[in-house]
Order: sequence, then structure tokens, then C-alpha cells
Amino acid sequence: MKNYFSSDFKLGVLGGGQLGRMLLAETQKFDIFTTILDGNINAPCAQICNQFVQGDLLDFDTVYNFGKQVDLLTIEIENVNLDALDKLEAEGLDIFPTPKTLRIIQSKAKQKNFYVDHQIPTAAFSHYAYLEELKHSYENNIIDFPFVWKAARFGYDGNGVKIVRNIADLESLPNVECITEKLIPFKNELAVIVARNKDGETKTYPAVEMEFHPEANQVEYVICPARIEGTVAQKAQQIALKVVNDLDFVGLLAVEMFQTEEDTILVNEVAPRPHNSGHYSIEASYTNQFEQHLRSILNLPLGNTKSKVAGIMVNLVGEEGFSGAVVYENFNEILKIEGVTPHIYGKKETRPFRKMGHVTIVNNDIAKAREIAQKVKETIRVISK
Repeated sequence: MKNYFSSDFKLGVLGGGQLGRMLLAETQKFDIFTTILDGNINAPCAQICNQFVQGDLLDFDTVYNFGKQVDLLTIEIENVNLDALDKLEAEGLDIFPTPKTLRIIQSKAKQKNFYVDHQIPTAAFSHYAYLEELKHSYENNIIDFPFVWKAARFGYDGNGVKIVRNIADLESLPNVECITEKLIPFKNELAVIVARNKDGETKTYPAVEMEFHPEANQVEYVICPARIEGTVAQKAQQIALKVVNDLDFVGLLAVEMFQTEEDTILVNEVAPRPHNSGHYSIEASYTNQFEQHLRSILNLPLGNTKSKVAGIMVNLVGEEGFSGAVVYENFNEILKIEGVTPHIYGKKETRPFRKMGHVTIVNNDIAKAREIAQKVKETIRVISK
């Protein structure tokens, strides 16, 4: 076995945002030398990693040259130059998740086709190369309002997703490759995180429930365990496990799903890395998702995914009407509440709906935890000077 700990081993991470920052807490715990590539010199990881390289994640030479300096490469964002990763892998570098799986996941159209090909339940969809093609489908009664529009590439946190209800909505869409899905009435949005190492060992986290902000289309609360029937939770875990195994995935995969009115589980999309829906695990689980990501990519034994206690995560996002140097108002007030742990991501500038941090609430009683989460949400404000 390689010696990763207190050694000259170098772990490279593409992306230096808040996910990388939380991953660094685990690399520091294990004394793993970590070097980060990110375009922003003030990225959340910049001040606390062992080595920081500023550069464009989508530029071939930048990613290739970065990869030549490390012993193993992973990601904290999937929008990276895959041609560079292919070349690095061909030259013998271990990259997890693999460029092959990232190629499927980077494109929402390829992702959806993968689900269909592998009999993984998902919403019916259509694929369009550009906007005129989509308009033509509408004019010829092939699709009808309302439908969900998704950019095929580079969407995140509600960007690149829109519910199209009328002609005005359709006209306002950007002219990019996209998919459309039938708007499905659903009871719950769920997520299951699965870890898989190179040996094929897998561990599944409990199904969590996600409550979304109605305007920003961002997750506001993540609730673990999800307040659903045990049989539905089990079905969600089994489907997530099938996605991971069919992809032959190595690393940590977050599988986002819909629970329909009839309790059918449909896969919405996946994220090939630690994910917002797993932040609760830092306080509530035996093995948090960031440590598990490390264990999986280094082919170490996977940790216990059970929860010690019920956990709810509240996202801290910039308030509307505020941009500039960030101020966390009423921070002391939430610290007075039992079971509350804030995480601040190190972003100095706030803007409306920008993810600035999160707060975890742990309690033996999930209903009580949800009540406290509401109080936290109403108390702390992310504003500017």
C-alpha cells in the first residue's frame, strides 16, 4: 500500500471552492499534502492548502501541467478540461473520478441517455442542439408547456435550469444545447450519497430530503434522515447504488432524485464529488462525506455512513439587496442555541443568493431539529457593510 500520510505523496484537487475547503480539513487530519488549482486567487482554499496554483480549470495546458506535479488527481467541481485528464490518465496518473465517468456526467444529455440505456428510472426528456430546434418542437406540438429546461453543460446551483410556462419564458432562453423534461408533480426531492473505492467496496449514506428556495432554486434545508417511509428510502438507496455500479464509479457520488406522488423514485441528476446534500454529515455522521471521498479515491477501507444523530443543514446565502464586503448579522445569537454549528466558507464578498456558508443543527428529535433550523434561518443574515 502507498504511504499517503506524512509522506511526499501529493494529492491534486481541481477546484478551490468551499467543497475543497471542507476536504482540506480531512487532508490536514490525515497529514496528506494537498495542492489546489483554481482560477480565483482568493478562492476559499487558497490560504489553507499546502500549495495553491492559480489557473483556468478549462484550459488544457493548465490542467495538464498541474496534473504532472501530483501523484493522484481528484475534483471538487466537474467543469474541468477532460482532454487534459485523458492525456494524464494515458500517461499513468490515477484520476478519480475517472475522465470517462466525468464525460458522461458533464453533459446532462449524456447523463440522461445513460439512465435510459441502463434502465435507471428518470423523467422522460428530449434533447436539442440549439434553441431554434426547441422552438420548432413547440410550434409543431411535439412538446407543450409547462416543461423543465436544462442547459446540457455548465449548470449549477439553480443556474442553467428553468421552468418554461409560456412563450415569453421560451423566448428568453439562451441559445445553447439543452434538454427538456416533462414537469413532474413530486412529493419530495431526495438525495443519496454513495462512496465506492477502486476495489469495488461501496457504502451508502441515508436518504436525505431537500427543501428548496422557491425563487433561487437552491437547496435551503437538507434533512437527514428524510421524513419518508422506510421502503421508499431503501428504494432510493438501491437506485443510487445501481447508478454508481453501472458507471463503474470511483469516488463519492451524490444522486439527486424525485419521489413522485405514487412513491416512484426518478433520478434527476448526479454530482461526482462531495455535495451540498452531505454537509450535515460533518456533525451528524460517523464518517463525514469529505473523509469518505478521501477514503474512496485513495482505495482505503470505507467508513461507517450511519448517523449518530438527526441532522439538518441550513444554507447561508447572501440576502437580496446586499453586495460587497460580507457581514454575518446575529452570528452570536445562533451560537447560543444548543446543537448549532456554523461553517463559513471564507468568501469575503457577498451577493444575492451566493452560497457563503452553512449551519448544521443536530438533535435526537428530527422535528425539533427542523424547528431550530427555521429559527436559525430567520435569525442569521448574510449582508454587506
